Amino acid sequence: MRLTKFGHACVRLEKDDSVLVIDPGAFSEESALEGARAVLITHEHFDHVDADRLRRAAEADPSLEIWTNETVAATLAGLPAKIQTVRDGDAFETAGFGVRVVGEWHAAVHPDMPIIGNVGFLVEEEVFYPGDAFTVPEMEVPTLLVPANAPWMKVWEMVEYLRRVRPARAFATHDGLLNDRGHRMIDRWLEMESEHQRADMRRLPPGESVTLP
Repeated sequence: MRLTKFGHACVRLEKDDSVLVIDPGAFSEESALEGARAVLITHEHFDHVDADRLRRAAEADPSLEIWTNETVAATLAGLPAKIQTVRDGDAFETAGFGVRVVGEWHAAVHPDMPIIGNVGFLVEEEVFYPGDAFTVPEMEVPTLLVPANAPWMKVWEMVEYLRRVRPARAFATHDGLLNDRGHRMIDRWLEMESEHQRADMRRLPPGESVTLP
């Protein structure tokens, strides 16, 4: 399985000529959706879902499947795509990928803002994408896509999350608000944690790919 990082919070998974995309939001490149057969969306924030882009993708391929929570599904009603609603504990197959749903809630952002729904996805029992949350799955996580920067988090939480999940490898996501100096800082923290856990932990620049077991 091939994993490619796109801008900010978007990743693309490819296996056996099939493509699945997670969280193609406004900060990611539209090219992430080219040839996609399925899209997973964790929550409603614009940096994770862009309805106009999804509409264009669905118009190009009406067989496109979109899997997300109830709130996002409601906002996407009317798109010429197969929209499926999922919640914590569900399991399904889409575009040849096996997926488990883990998690229910977004991390707290602000005292005056309600906490919204957020579903994480474990793909092929290999890659766990938590969305904007620090959900710790009950099962083993070989590859973790770890949030690296956001108004709702700090570096201490990223490191603690890595130590609670203890993946074999971890790649940073949610880093689109950082400049080059911020990226270098995250690179250093991940390098330190990689040495601490003796695991592969790093940031993938947009467009870079890795091949997973």
